[in-house]
Amino acid sequence: MGRLFWKFFFFIWLGQLTTILGVSAVWIWHHNENLKRGEIENVSPVTFVVKSAAATLQYGGPEALRNMLQTNPSVYAVDESGHEILGRAVIPDAIIQARALLNNNDGANSTVKQVKIAGNSYLLYLPTVEGLPTPKISPKRLFPWFWLVGGTIASLVFASLLAWYFSKPIRHLRTAFESVASGKFNVDLNAIMGGRRDDLADLGRDFDRMTSQLRALIEGQRRLLHDISHELRSPLARLQVAIGLARQQPEKLESSMVRIERESIRMDQLVGELLTLSKLDAGVTDSMKETIAPDELLADIVEDAQFEARAQGKEVELVGEVKIFIQGSAELLHRAIENVIRNAIKHAPVGSSVVVATSKDDASQLKISILDTGSGVEVSELELIFEPFFRSNSPGNNADGHGLGLAIARRVLGAHGGNIRASNRATGGLCVEMMIPIADAINRAA
Repeated sequence: MGRLFWKFFFFIWLGQLTTILGVSAVWIWHHNENLKRGEIENVSPVTFVVKSAAATLQYGGPEALRNMLQTNPSVYAVDESGHEILGRAVIPDAIIQARALLNNNDGANSTVKQVKIAGNSYLLYLPTVEGLPTPKISPKRLFPWFWLVGGTIASLVFASLLAWYFSKPIRHLRTAFESVASGKFNVDLNAIMGGRRDDLADLGRDFDRMTSQLRALIEGQRRLLHDISHELRSPLARLQVAIGLARQQPEKLESSMVRIERESIRMDQLVGELLTLSKLDAGVTDSMKETIAPDELLADIVEDAQFEARAQGKEVELVGEVKIFIQGSAELLHRAIENVIRNAIKHAPVGSSVVVATSKDDASQLKISILDTGSGVEVSELELIFEPFFRSNSPGNNADGHGLGLAIARRVLGAHGGNIRASNRATGGLCVEMMIPIADAINRAA
């Protein structure tokens, strides 16, 4: 049992015990007050029989009492001359004791009664073995010891069960935290807690979601490190080969230097993209408060892309015009959109055009669609192409690159409160849609 169990147990039991003692104290006080007012009487059979005989004599007269005593002759009724109403022999000591008890009692709870009727006074009593009526019960004997002890035991059991009920899931949580701290993320608290439907069960489900996200994050970091090492290994290997050739064949020094320069540029680009991706994942971005005109931004991007596309026998076409403003980082958005357009140019067949279309949807968002007529991607890969270092296995996908452009685009759009998605076109090719929220306040001011 942990410390939390004993804390729960102590305070729950203390509360229940205080309630029991308080109720008992109020009950005793109320009972004693009733005793002082004479509201509680000894309801023993002796008292009942004597009181019944006294009532019969008072309201029915001697003849009614005589008829009653003939069927139940337990009560004696003696007049002032010492004659019993049924003519029975009377023990003088019993009369003396009865009169003494009557004189010493307040009459409220007495087992001896005196009734005056028709000028005569009758003493009613019921002789016992000892010759005296049953005494009154002392208030101290009325204290509910049995109920108090029983309630205390019941409260102990209930407090133990309640403390165990609350502390058990917390013990499970502690064990789960220890497992996660040791690197084990396969803890399923939801299954361990069973059918609980309370805040502690919700906490367990939240913990499961947290561990699942941590597991995915750590696995993603491991894959990223693996992919980075793989991407760097190839240019490093080519650099070593080029250096070796330059040493062994001095006449090929110029071609080796060209290879070395090319691989250095590739490594520099890879490191730059990795740094950008790392900053976006960490939430470290440039100023996101710039007011940007999408038409101007897209015109610059398309102009640069057109220069690269025409060198490959392709075209880039900008369609649509939206006179609105968005807010964010112009540099990051330029890089994200350019990455998607350059990716479309790589996969578009020679002689085709890549279309960049802009529009405003009903949700006050700017939609930028990049369409190509390439081979598209497998349906199962439409989400994977936005993961770092992913390369599609679709036929005809022989384009070079590191697989970071679309991953950076997704993170840039996410940092601006937007999103990006891809779908295959019915006529062939891929359609990539980027959604960016419109700055309503800036557009109203404009």
